Amino acid sequence: MKRRSFIASAATASAGMMAPGQLWSRDDRKHPVQELKGNINHSACYWCYDSIPLGKFLPELKKLGVGAIDLVGPADWPLLKKYGIHASMCWGAELNLTDGWCDPQFHPKLIASYSAMIPKVAEAGYTNLICFSGSRRGMQDEEGLQHAEKGLKQVLSLAEEHGVVLQMELLNSKVDHKDYMCDHTPWGVALCDRLGTENFKLLYDIYHMQIMEGDVIRTLETYSDYIGHYHTGGNPGRHEIDETQELYYPAIMKAIVKTGFKGYVAQEFIPSWEDKIAALEQGVRICDV
Repeated sequence: MKRRSFIASAATASAGMMAPGQLWSRDDRKHPVQELKGNINHSACYWCYDSIPLGKFLPELKKLGVGAIDLVGPADWPLLKKYGIHASMCWGAELNLTDGWCDPQFHPKLIASYSAMIPKVAEAGYTNLICFSGSRRGMQDEEGLQHAEKGLKQVLSLAEEHGVVLQMELLNSKVDHKDYMCDHTPWGVALCDRLGTENFKLLYDIYHMQIMEGDVIRTLETYSDYIGHYHTGGNPGRHEIDETQELYYPAIMKAIVKTGFKGYVAQEFIPSWEDKIAALEQGVRICDV
């Protein structure tokens, strides 16, 4: 948690009582957007900002110096190319968050869907394609691992052939996604080890794993070789990643950089401010270490 100062001027204290949106308003911005340092490859998850039409959102990303966007599918790719924005995490092959690879009843549909999507991702010039374990439905960890391994092996040779990396997202099963199987890093790591390919990685969602495990920095240091992508989010509430919540993102980002990570860090907090772009800018600046 960010250290707080107990000695502050009256002016600072007064400012601290203001709502974040009052402190970070695009209308009140007096300085141009700062050039990013280049140590973090920044991205943003579009679903958090989808009240803004994509054709208006992409130019805003360009202004912020953010060169990528997460969780977009083939229908959006032509617009991304128009604005020179990279698709850092593609989606559209998954069925949903609950019907996933740990349950064999969904394997036929998943195999067909991923087999069709993997070549499309590669042809478009992208690399990452999201996937999900799905719900336990009474299964123990080992049974789920066996099923996921068997199913994923049927599409991973195609992923290797096309240079596409399947990234399974770690989600919390405590607050948001009850019964989700891949809810702890060690389970995902065990699956990576069984699959034994660089074309399968973990999407480490910092918000979700703070809820399930905590100890974020030690975890990402220990398992850095298994992590291919990061998502941010403030906890509790999944809003802005500033001093209003318990995670201190500058330290987390410095730890990520220290591991030698060259992938993307995508902002996936839900803006609570009226000005969503200002909230995104703040998140990017916080993470730009």
